[in-house]
Amino acid sequence: MAKRTNIRRRGRSWVAYYRVDGRQVWRSFPTREQAELHLAQAQVERARGELRAPARVTFGEALDEWLRHGEFERGLKPSTIRDYRSCLERWLRPAFGELRLDAVTASMIERWRAEAMARAKKDERLPRRQADKLIAILHGVFERARKAYGFPRNPADDIERLKVSYSGRFDFYSPEEVWALVRAAASEQDGAIFLTAAFTGLRRGELLALRVRDLDFAAEAIRVEGSIDITGERGTPKSGRTRSVPMVPEVAQTLARLLTREQHTGGDDPVFVGESGGYLDGSALRRRFKIAQTRAKLRPLRLHDMRHTFGSLAARKAESGRELQEWMGHADLKTTARYTHYRSRGGEAARLAEAFTLGKPRQAEGDGARGGRHPLMPASGLQAFALRTDAAGFRPNAGREGVSPARVAFRRNPAERDDGP
Repeated sequence: MAKRTNIRRRGRSWVAYYRVDGRQVWRSFPTREQAELHLAQAQVERARGELRAPARVTFGEALDEWLRHGEFERGLKPSTIRDYRSCLERWLRPAFGELRLDAVTASMIERWRAEAMARAKKDERLPRRQADKLIAILHGVFERARKAYGFPRNPADDIERLKVSYSGRFDFYSPEEVWALVRAAASEQDGAIFLTAAFTGLRRGELLALRVRDLDFAAEAIRVEGSIDITGERGTPKSGRTRSVPMVPEVAQTLARLLTREQHTGGDDPVFVGESGGYLDGSALRRRFKIAQTRAKLRPLRLHDMRHTFGSLAARKAESGRELQEWMGHADLKTTARYTHYRSRGGEAARLAEAFTLGKPRQAEGDGARGGRHPLMPASGLQAFALRTDAAGFRPNAGREGVSPARVAFRRNPAERDDGP
């Protein structure tokens, strides 16, 4: 049971001390108020008989427990576990692995993050987005430790998150450039892969996992039901859910022609076959993609940018953001929103133009149909703009009867005549 409590200042932190079952427990907080709140919570747990000393584990042991829990209890994909493990081994374990878990504080993590992001050598510097991702991982590690080892709080809650923004701008190929890439491919199959990637938005692993039975030519659709990871193992798509993507005529014709081959045309055979009849090597495909780019004299983009090509071009024809989200297989609509500024605004511009259409000038009350000047009533929109610019001596339509300022301002070709209606 807790016998005494105390709060002391240590450097820039406030430390709460108390004893549990003969052991001294301490926690570090950035403010005194947070330390006092923790002690109050400890008193409540003591009264309930729930207060216990946290297990004496290292940060490295907590990392291993978090990975184990994610793999076997949460059922995370093997590729996700590998990605997490890579982050831990590259950044977190070298920095904190040997420390007692209760010795790792929010202020300590923030100091390490600041130093890692400011390292002189670029290959040793912690990227901003990676730093934000690591804080999210740390929160999960400490949250698991709170449940598994009895830690009373999660210090990652006190870490200030970095602002990570996405410009929403993607470099992608035009349809003409995609066809140039297809013509420059080393083989008919590589050309079909590049075209399918650009015109369906499938990820590289999803392209490699595509089976013959996933092509529904009658329904003009491609079913995305799997993905090949870097080890060559087949798993689920990134979102964990299957989806259906429209198969445009160019892709359908290309894939139908590819399947006229003599072998590997069974339902479970890969559409894009490797040398041994199995799945293609993704790394080798990426290298051939670079060679085709050079041969076609195209600017260098990644194979994954073919997915951005699809998203940016498809956004112009998708009826809604939700439809584009379904095509691309995004788990979150916010991810899809990065493509929405590529949507066509033609219909919206036509509707908006009505708000700026010049109205017919009205005659002042008492004036006849002939003779004398007919003063205009108070104007609005572009008509008001025309009146103000005329008063200032700037008349873009001077001497041009019947030509509206809007028509002059939005003319596509300076030599275009205004004879027509």
